[in-house]
Amino acid sequence: MLECNRGKPVSTALSAKLTNLLAQWIATSCRPISVVEDDGLELVLQTATGDSSYKLPARRTIMRRIHDQHTTEKAAKDKMMSEASCVALTGDHWTSVNNDNYLGVTVHFIDASWELHSFALGVMKTEERHFAEACARQFLYVANQWKIADKISTIGTDSAPNMEGGFDGALAKCRKMVGHFKHSPANSDELNVQQASLGQVQEPLVQDVSTRWNSTLEMLKRVRRNRDALHTVLSQQKQNLALPTNAEYEKLAKLEELLEPCRYITELLGGNKYVSCSVVLPALCHLQHVMKISDDDPAYIARFKAAFTKDLNQRREKINLEWLKVATTLDPRFKDLKCLPRAEREPVWAKLSELVKGEEPALQPLREENSEPPKKKIALLLMDSDSDSDSETPEDNAVERYKVEPSASLDQCPLKWWAEHTAVYAPLHRQSLSRNNEVCPLTPCLANSGKLCSADVTTASSHGKTR
Repeated sequence: MLECNRGKPVSTALSAKLTNLLAQWIATSCRPISVVEDDGLELVLQTATGDSSYKLPARRTIMRRIHDQHTTEKAAKDKMMSEASCVALTGDHWTSVNNDNYLGVTVHFIDASWELHSFALGVMKTEERHFAEACARQFLYVANQWKIADKISTIGTDSAPNMEGGFDGALAKCRKMVGHFKHSPANSDELNVQQASLGQVQEPLVQDVSTRWNSTLEMLKRVRRNRDALHTVLSQQKQNLALPTNAEYEKLAKLEELLEPCRYITELLGGNKYVSCSVVLPALCHLQHVMKISDDDPAYIARFKAAFTKDLNQRREKINLEWLKVATTLDPRFKDLKCLPRAEREPVWAKLSELVKGEEPALQPLREENSEPPKKKIALLLMDSDSDSDSETPEDNAVERYKVEPSASLDQCPLKWWAEHTAVYAPLHRQSLSRNNEVCPLTPCLANSGKLCSADVTTASSHGKTR
């Protein structure tokens, strides 16, 4: 038994601080309220404070402090969002161990100091299937609760189709083999012993889960690393499991190569501490390049790449490409727009110019009853392209200067870049400000941290899921 130092009693201020810290620990670490009735915890605090008479606060006190802290924190978050002119929301549907469905909603925005903020707005239990209408109602419910419905610029969610291609048989064998060890502590212990005898790291196997990013990739890595240990244990147990053949292990190695770029993209788009929406189009371009079929690809690889590319293209058509293009343009790392076909680059710059001027660009070309020949229209445009024209505005100059500015390095934070160049591109920045000069409404394009723009657009393949 530890003995407490016999010092002076804990002051009222320190006692209040300890109570607040206990409440914060219980709330943020999901500890039961009953922990304040733990004699061991009380002894620890008595020893730490040197006051053997210190008593833990009552349950009711802790619950009241938790509610007070929630009220204070919510007020601070309300103030931050009231000062933001635009916000982006992302949602994550997930299922609990009890098979209940939940939706978590997170908000993302950039403040006037070019700092990115992301925090959860709430988690709700959902009874409906994740149809678009139900999803929209859920997002709107959360937005109305926080009074930000009129500030939402974009909404992002994830989804996951089945995609296995020519790997389904080999993956099924892996899952059964992993399940044999995951569901039996005794089998896991035998595997650990065999790993140690082979001089390998004692690591558990990973079962892929359809809702867990990159879990299929991690399952493959661990199965292939521990192939000898797994087969030895199973042979000693004389288990009648169908193990992957040498040819199937070669297939799994190929699949691992295909999923590795997907893991990279997933982690790139899944960050909460940096902007990611502007990375979406470059990421999609990279995936399309990786999944380009070559003459050397076996038939099963070609089928997988074809299915992957088809799914990617279908989802690309459904996402808000116009916003993503603007977001990419506003990112000084990717403003060369190499991720877009050449024919699509100039229209993006034109749209940015119209946005800066406060004009809403037309998404569809206007119909003209008396349309002129294309060549004549081009000639007219060339006549008006003189840079010394009186009609050129400071906003035009700002966009043009930004357009020819050297691209930032890939490891540079775009928000920091804009913070440092705000004065240089004052017209571009000033004309993009909201009426009360709070924050640029274009920057939420950059701030859709963690998910893609518009609902239901993330591919399972980019998550590394091959259910």
